[in-house]
Amino acid sequence: MVAVAISGLHGAGKSTISKALVKKFKSLKYVCAGEIFRQLFKERGMTLSDGQRYAELHPAVDRMIDRRIADAARSDKVLLDARLAGWFAKRADLKIFLTASTKTRVMRIAQRENRRYRDVYNETIRREKSEAKRFKRLYNIDIDDYSVFDIVLNTERLSVSETTRILMTAVDTVMKRRR
Repeated sequence: MVAVAISGLHGAGKSTISKALVKKFKSLKYVCAGEIFRQLFKERGMTLSDGQRYAELHPAVDRMIDRRIADAARSDKVLLDARLAGWFAKRADLKIFLTASTKTRVMRIAQRENRRYRDVYNETIRREKSEAKRFKRLYNIDIDDYSVFDIVLNTERLSVSETTRILMTAVDTVMKRRR
């Protein structure tokens, strides 16, 4: 079994890097909690902000998504892209946490979504505070404790290709060890 869990802050590069790694390691199945979350609320005609507020009031939403991630983590040859992947994928062969400054992360999100920096900043701060409270209450997870991770990588000054190359080495090493 090979399971890679990639966690990180919003805008740190989780999904971008996860997709790049899955392209390189074609045998890995890609599972993304953010896509599950956004699709769930899109189907209900809700914005991301509305979905966050709804999830605060309805813990079953987080539990359902997180259960899917935990189940996927028990699969063979999977790459998990989720805020809590490192905590839920207890037996993952490699747990990676990506980070960057708030300013950089917000700029990346604003550019990606073609939105104003101030709007994205306010939403990101509100979203991360909401998640920290929910994850502590639901799972007793301190999202500022990175001790469960094998690699903590600051993507602030790295390009996507540089970050991908660094993590390709780690994933390749783990996959060779599991053959």
